[in-house]
Amino acid sequence: MAQTFAEKILAKKAGLDHTVPGQIVEITPDVALSHDNTAPIYGIFQRMGGERVYAPKMHAIFIDHAAPAPTTKHAENHRIIREIVADQGIEYFFDVGRGICHQVLVEEGLALPGEVVLGSDSHTPHAGVMGAFGAGIGRSEMASIWAVGSLWLRVPESMKITVNGEFHPGVTAKDLALKVIGDLGADGALYMSVEWHGEAIETLDLSQRATLPNMMAEMGAKNSYIPPDEKVIAFLDGRAKRTFEAVYPDPDANYDQSYSYDAGTIEPMIACPHTVDNVKPLSAVAGTNVDQAFLGTCTNGRLDDLAAAAEVLKGNKIATGTRMVVIPASSQVYLDALKAGHIETFLEAGAIIESPGCGPCMGNHMGVPAVGEVSISTANRNFRGRMGTKESDVYLASPAVVAASAVAGEIVHPKDL
Repeated sequence: MAQTFAEKILAKKAGLDHTVPGQIVEITPDVALSHDNTAPIYGIFQRMGGERVYAPKMHAIFIDHAAPAPTTKHAENHRIIREIVADQGIEYFFDVGRGICHQVLVEEGLALPGEVVLGSDSHTPHAGVMGAFGAGIGRSEMASIWAVGSLWLRVPESMKITVNGEFHPGVTAKDLALKVIGDLGADGALYMSVEWHGEAIETLDLSQRATLPNMMAEMGAKNSYIPPDEKVIAFLDGRAKRTFEAVYPDPDANYDQSYSYDAGTIEPMIACPHTVDNVKPLSAVAGTNVDQAFLGTCTNGRLDDLAAAAEVLKGNKIATGTRMVVIPASSQVYLDALKAGHIETFLEAGAIIESPGCGPCMGNHMGVPAVGEVSISTANRNFRGRMGTKESDVYLASPAVVAASAVAGEIVHPKDL
């Protein structure tokens, strides 16, 4: 029986020959991811009667959302998490400064082909860049995994997106993701498994590819997957924490929905306030005033994202009346950007560099906008109040467009600087 990726991997994990959409299976994840919400999850775990965490090596815990701690309350939360990690013998713990959970999980070789990553964060589909089944779950569900090591999952319907052709210079995976979300809507893949195929996807570097499964959380997807190829295998060589066996969909698998795109028709796209599917071509919103530009997040805070922005900023200055905040997605990205000279370029242009973490994407600190201000960001969400201020506007764009807009003080295409 031909199967999609989701049907096949969940059958494998459940010890079944095959599964069908809608079927309920019980599985044990290979990785259980949590972050700053670990302390409340632990509280639920204790109320369930839990004492010792099931399989401490399964868990990967990160402090990244409000890091460094902006308030005493956050600092206390971090302290509790460190105590939990020490008491339970959690092996994979990444403290303040290491970076955003989804980026670090990949860097550390903990997201692997043919494995299941369940995380108490909605952007856990990010792990699909490695060919894993990555899905976000709730705190109570995570507490259950802590207690018994397994969870029931519904096998999702599958969507196939095929992208062929060649992207024009300056067009990125972020533009493709926004185009697809704009076309299909913020609920266009609700509880679906979104697979990415085609020659245009294969040509993308891993960093660019990661943007696609990450952004599919904004279309309601349960998980999103890119077939692992030689680029993935080479990346994991000497990095993977475990042996792995990749899982691929059958060529004749049946999909609930299928869509095809020509990469050559994609242009720079912008998600406008206040929904991620309010997507327009850059040309339609060019000239919009920008008070703040934000470069970072798990969506677009990797080295090639910083490099693209640095190329735009080199020899330029941030516009008077506009500020730019740059936050590398991880300490490794920060170090690599420093060695490449990008940090110097950002500072010379007048940008602000902050420590690795989620920063203003969560609206906690490091760049919360004022009332009435306009931000352009490389993040994944722009709903009202996402960056901490309900009475402000957030536009989403690619790193180069964000950098160019910081220089111009208004939304602009890099070629028009």
